[in-house]
Amino acid sequence: MTGPVTTSTSSSAARTIGTRPARAGVRQWAALVVLMLPVLLVSVDNTVLSFALPSISKALEPTGTGMLWIIDAYPLVLAGLLVSMGSLGDRIGRRRLLLIGSIGFAAVSVGAAFAPSTEWLIAARAALGFFGAMLMPSTLSLLRSVFVDRDQRRLAIAVWASGFAAGAALGPIVGGVLIEHYWWGAVFLLAVPVLIPLLVLAPLLIPESRDPNPGPVDVVSILLSLATMAPIVYGIKSLAADGVNAIAAAAIVVGLGAGSLFVRRQLRRPVPMLDMRLFRNRAFSGAVVVNLLSVIALVGFLFFVSQHLQLVLGLNPIDASLVLLPGLVTMIIAGLVVVPIARRVRPGILVPVGLLVSGAGYGIIALLGGAAPASTLMIAFIALGAGIGAAETVSNELIIASAPADKSGAASAVSETAYELGAVLGTATLGTILTASYRAAVVLPDGLDASQRAVAHETLGGATTVAGSLPTGLAEQLLESARHAFDSGVALTAGIGALLMVVAAVVAFVGLRAVRP
Repeated sequence: MTGPVTTSTSSSAARTIGTRPARAGVRQWAALVVLMLPVLLVSVDNTVLSFALPSISKALEPTGTGMLWIIDAYPLVLAGLLVSMGSLGDRIGRRRLLLIGSIGFAAVSVGAAFAPSTEWLIAARAALGFFGAMLMPSTLSLLRSVFVDRDQRRLAIAVWASGFAAGAALGPIVGGVLIEHYWWGAVFLLAVPVLIPLLVLAPLLIPESRDPNPGPVDVVSILLSLATMAPIVYGIKSLAADGVNAIAAAAIVVGLGAGSLFVRRQLRRPVPMLDMRLFRNRAFSGAVVVNLLSVIALVGFLFFVSQHLQLVLGLNPIDASLVLLPGLVTMIIAGLVVVPIARRVRPGILVPVGLLVSGAGYGIIALLGGAAPASTLMIAFIALGAGIGAAETVSNELIIASAPADKSGAASAVSETAYELGAVLGTATLGTILTASYRAAVVLPDGLDASQRAVAHETLGGATTVAGSLPTGLAEQLLESARHAFDSGVALTAGIGALLMVVAAVVAFVGLRAVRP
């Protein structure tokens, strides 16, 4: 299945003419199309549940915490394993790891589609994160071996970055269409028809590549990377939901301690799983931070806007998804248009400008809060998509160009870890703050029994479900209070999102100002 094996070093050497890299042909661009399949799938899976949340609330009746873990389990495991899987791909072959992950991802997706309980769905989402971690580092690192000409590679990475960011925006749209015509489990079955062409075409179009000197397997580092990510995210979720408490503080301390041990271990080992010296490069580290903050803002926006459109404005899933479509298209176009501009304009100028445009989109929502109509949300998402699409194309190209070719898998994993950690934190911070604001503001009318009050107090989706079983007058009172409580947190959440974009712009300006076009 894997075919003849070449290292990334020999592959690059074979495709050069004298000292000039060979230009990619039809086969290489076809390989890019194939590599985009798992990129879109993994990024769509980060947000596809946004429009399925009301249906899942009705079918499985999860608590507010359970709902957040249904969303977070996938990106949490994904983020925790990306560096480990990137290193594994460098060792056993990036294409081979891509194919193994594809088979596992498709199989688990079928199990998730028919989950009978909240716990089952959370476990399935975690398993999807495990196999998804095999897909992402392979795709970006394989691009480096396929496209050795830097101009062409920049365009290929623009497609990759646009696809990843657009996939996150496409998730609610796909979810809306599938929920409208089928049931919530259909959002998981999407993986099967997407991954079958990958399994067939990848061995034919994509050459194998690996690190010729990968070093020994480092199980301790793998465990430390997981012990870093999981407690920190859990602690952030707990702080956002319950305020300052001992358990949350202890979890963050444990995560930071494990992270410190991970870094020290990598610096001591002759062949580290992750070469921490990459972070001494200001372009590399600045681009990683830009990716992290951008995705936090994007996923946080999608978390509240998808619920606002459906549960507050009353749009059906398809109409609500169409509100996001112009922003999705803008994100893709911005990622491609920025490629020729990046040849002439310094990243230290280009990336901050893009991020400030995104911040303006959040600023619109922060000013209007819950009073924002669908048309305003559409304009805000267009601004957000334009800025993020342009900024992430440039930042991802800098990450790949800054790393040695034989370590492209691990370097790619750092970039994708920033993406996935951003997806986790986008929900864990902005999403949980919004949920906490809802719980604090909602006023439940008299006439609800204990179980109804518990469900309605947890989430807006829960209140909507309870309202469906109440008399008309009581249902209207509950919905009015619940919608007002939800929207009361929108302005605060959007304000935090705008601040994140400003911080990202400052980081980009400082970290990338010395990088030439």
